[in-house]
Amino acid sequence: MKRTIRCIAVERQILTSQPVERQILASQLKSSMISSSTKSTLQRSTSLASMWREIQGSNDWNDLIKPLNPILREEIIRYGELVGACYKAFDLNPSSKRFLNCKYGKASMFQEVGMASTGYEITKYIYAAPGISMPTQQDDSGQSRWIGYVAVSTDDESKRIGRRDILVSFRGTATSTEWLANLMSSLAPARFDPTNQQPDVKVESGFLSLYTSDDSTCKFSQGSCREQLLKEVTRLINQYMGEELSVTLAGHSMGSSLAILFGYDLIELGLNRVYPSREIPVTVYSFGGPRVGNSNFKDRCNDLGLKVLRVVNTCDPITKLPGVIMNEGMRLIGGKYELPWSDSCYAHVGVELSLDFFKLENPKCVHDLDTYIRLLKYCSMIENVEKTEDSWYEKAKEMVARNKMIHVWPWQDAARQVGDLVQSLGF
Repeated sequence: MKRTIRCIAVERQILTSQPVERQILASQLKSSMISSSTKSTLQRSTSLASMWREIQGSNDWNDLIKPLNPILREEIIRYGELVGACYKAFDLNPSSKRFLNCKYGKASMFQEVGMASTGYEITKYIYAAPGISMPTQQDDSGQSRWIGYVAVSTDDESKRIGRRDILVSFRGTATSTEWLANLMSSLAPARFDPTNQQPDVKVESGFLSLYTSDDSTCKFSQGSCREQLLKEVTRLINQYMGEELSVTLAGHSMGSSLAILFGYDLIELGLNRVYPSREIPVTVYSFGGPRVGNSNFKDRCNDLGLKVLRVVNTCDPITKLPGVIMNEGMRLIGGKYELPWSDSCYAHVGVELSLDFFKLENPKCVHDLDTYIRLLKYCSMIENVEKTEDSWYEKAKEMVARNKMIHVWPWQDAARQVGDLVQSLGF
């Protein structure tokens, strides 16, 4: 299920262009916004509270992606920014007492990162241990680290969005051992449900290790990432079971893999069922996420009703991993004859929302969460420009391609991280 929209990083271009060019760009964007204002007003007249189930994927986002529904776009941006808060709060200073932990306490974290009005209250921090030993790495090898948080919507926010939302937000890869976990392409059975282990349902072993490994020396948490999440989310479901509920899992890069694993785990165990006839919807918003498991894992997620919306940049190499060769395209011959190795083929889960960053000169931005969010904020006006002003569209495309994306945070520099990892391993 793949639908494509074309977006241009015009906002960045406005910031980096010369004054005259900036004025022209801003004028063109303003014009495109005015020409589509009537349509946008009509679309926005339907409130989020009245259609939150559709926004959470109850109909697999049919008729909401192309063109991109403005309410869905705002929700994607909102959840992306809640993931971005993890990056802002993560302490990567080896000399800090809170190294590999969150810089702030739960009560003040949103305020400290400039997001005091999120409408969510953090209930628990989540930690994960890679379960991978790297003797040459003294900074983070095998050590448990802060990976994200669990939060719940406030009363006022719950009224606005139409339900009580339990949110789990995961950051992406930031340390060498996490990059190594990303690069482990072998498949392993998930076996989350002891009564129905399904050995043919397999996931990437590095993600599985990060999700299930426990660091007994960690003073901030008890149990594996999986155990922490199941305990806290189950507690919140029991606390709010009398209300309309949703469980939303959002993550970037490696974090999106953990989000999908936890979503599958939660539904497989039946923990989202509060009554025999009532199931709490579980939705994943994945930003720049890799493949997580094999085709049987994908099929099982679909059967269970896990909803996954994958926001991807078509130029982002992380979204092509693992399974560059052994993927969905290698399962069948002629579209109907299954090959012997089909169980070993990786497959993406869910619906894809595809963005196009074009061929920017700085490759660091292709996996940058901040760039994903900025592009989504300008998708609606860019789509209109593409349809009505081809000459302007081509000019903007060429101008963007000539300029570099200059603002990239250290943890978003995928090329540097991978290079450091390879060097540390002696390859």
